[in-house]
Amino acid sequence: MNLKEKILAFMEDENYKPLKFKELCEALDIESGMKKEFMRILNELEDEGKIILTGSERYGTPERMGLVIGIIEGHPKGYAFLIPDNKDIKDVFISPADLSGAMNGDRVIVKSEGSFIDDKSPEGKVIRILDRANKTVIGTFQQSKSFGFVVADDKKLGSDIFVSKSDFNGAKNNQKVIVKITQWPVGRRNAEGEIVEIIGNEEDTQTHIEAVLIKHKVRQYFPADVITQAKGIEVEIQQKEIDRRKDLRHLPIITIDGEDAKDLDDAVYVEKLDDDQYKLGVHIADVTHYVKENSKLDKEALKRATSIYLADRVIPMLPKELSNGVCSLNPNEDKLCLSCEMIIDLKGKIVDYLIYESIISSKYRMTYTDVSNILENDDEALKEKYKEILPMLKNMEELSNILRHKRDQRGCIDFDFDETKLIVDDNRKIIDVTKYERRTSNKIIEEFMLAANETIAENYYWLNLPFVYRIHEEPDEEKIADFSKFIYNFGYTLKGSQEIHPRELQQLLLKIKGKKEETVINTMMLRSLRKAIYSHECSPHFGLAASYYCHFTSPIRRYPDLQIHRIIKAQINNKISLNDNSNLNERCAAVAEQSSKQERIADEVERDTNKIFIAEFMFDKIGEEYEGIISGVTSFGIFVELDNTVEGLVHISNIEDDYYIYDNDNKVLTGRVTGNTFKIGDVVRVRLEKVSIASAEIDFSILEKLK
Repeated sequence: MNLKEKILAFMEDENYKPLKFKELCEALDIESGMKKEFMRILNELEDEGKIILTGSERYGTPERMGLVIGIIEGHPKGYAFLIPDNKDIKDVFISPADLSGAMNGDRVIVKSEGSFIDDKSPEGKVIRILDRANKTVIGTFQQSKSFGFVVADDKKLGSDIFVSKSDFNGAKNNQKVIVKITQWPVGRRNAEGEIVEIIGNEEDTQTHIEAVLIKHKVRQYFPADVITQAKGIEVEIQQKEIDRRKDLRHLPIITIDGEDAKDLDDAVYVEKLDDDQYKLGVHIADVTHYVKENSKLDKEALKRATSIYLADRVIPMLPKELSNGVCSLNPNEDKLCLSCEMIIDLKGKIVDYLIYESIISSKYRMTYTDVSNILENDDEALKEKYKEILPMLKNMEELSNILRHKRDQRGCIDFDFDETKLIVDDNRKIIDVTKYERRTSNKIIEEFMLAANETIAENYYWLNLPFVYRIHEEPDEEKIADFSKFIYNFGYTLKGSQEIHPRELQQLLLKIKGKKEETVINTMMLRSLRKAIYSHECSPHFGLAASYYCHFTSPIRRYPDLQIHRIIKAQINNKISLNDNSNLNERCAAVAEQSSKQERIADEVERDTNKIFIAEFMFDKIGEEYEGIISGVTSFGIFVELDNTVEGLVHISNIEDDYYIYDNDNKVLTGRVTGNTFKIGDVVRVRLEKVSIASAEIDFSILEKLK
């Protein structure tokens, strides 16, 4: 136990009473020569919020002093909630008068007159701000004659930021800007700041896209030294490297991707060995051959941890010289790979496998559309064009169906939600919003990648080596219990809701398929599940009903895959110990944490920018009428999704035929006089009333309920 842990253990003892510095030194036998270091550790613990120094200069832990530490979550109306670090404590309500200048996202210490544990709705007051979350704020500049203010994009910040005339720095009315806070709010006074960057004009869609990227601190450009290193990579493969690898250049290996994809990191090959077995080869670009650990390229890749896919561009994890060039498995080019070769029987069981370094030369750059048209539509022209690999494509379809059947049998959950596809022209303007097609070829690649990922994860689990797993924890019992109550209203039940098996949820999805309540139950089920994350500790993947899972197949665009490739290559080449790997284990833990964090950010960026692009697409369609399905019901209104996946809100104030009451348990709005109801899954006719690109909001009004 180090000194920091010793101090905390001492103060957390039930007999401890807050002591002054001198008294603590005596109690913990701190020698005079160590007092400076002791004070440094106390200050560090105080900065971390683990201990408190009171006004009487006594030290203690927050919990023992009736205090709680957490993050402020603001509300547009001015009040806020404290989200405690200690998850056993309920969220704490804080009135505007008790915020003491704290803003959304700030880390604070809160005091309550009552009990944080026993009170049903605890209330508190901020007594100290430990860390400010908003050093700069993005918003719209509003100018008057002698001063201005910035209306923050983040409505949770509550109030505007005052800007004196001398701090405009060239900003003009209605421009999107970044304001640096120079004085924090005090009492009724707003925060004050100076404009440090002008992002663009409010009416320009790209201004709002840029604001999202800045808000999430997305690294849009590579540092010069990283680009220099990428351009300096040797493209030609040395003969000694070819000689030490398994040469697969004679095989008709192919890639299958979207038409626009440029970072081709996986290629596949299938051979039917006999009537009972298939050989599946999944060949993944060997990015680690070019991106060495702790190089400038590698450090930058870890900071990004994932590529971000916007409608009009990709913000890659690696520079295009690698992602679209030397690492991409372009057709008829020799490429270095890591290969997972599996022998699979008719039941979908992987009876044998090999993992090795290889060199391939992809024979065809296939697209999802072409492969699907061959297999689904028997397209004669395409069959003739690809006659050399036509038998293999048929075998691929057979094998993917076998693998899918095996996954279904073990209880894999497969939501059939429509994904949005945005079509962009050369000027980066959205020209169409459609559904993303998940056709036969998409499912083939999905099954093959899943098989490889599971095989790799299980192999390295049993080798007992440090690793980065993809895990999906079991759902929260309380959320599943709430979901179980919800579906009971539709006549469905779940067995064993406390320790639920994914098969139960899978069977429910099959029962509701094609029924009116399918959308609502699908939606509520998804909300009851946790989000998948990366972890250095192996745990089952609930949604896939898999005991072992990882991400191995996309090292060009995901850092966990890159880290896994390094471990695989080290093990293959006997450069890793089976005993002491503490440093590697720490590395895997850090990679998992960073990758999970950056994945969440990427998801938010993609979602937020998609909403802006969709608002732009709908902007000139005000007044048009559509048929849609209710996708969400809240106390403030109804969300309606159109057939092309565009979603908008019908605010409750715009439902004028009655006064509607919200039933939270059943997610239904019911008219008090008419008894009319609106619930998820209902089909309605709506008119587009208002679109705001700046706030990415689409407002509908309901014309009639159809069914």
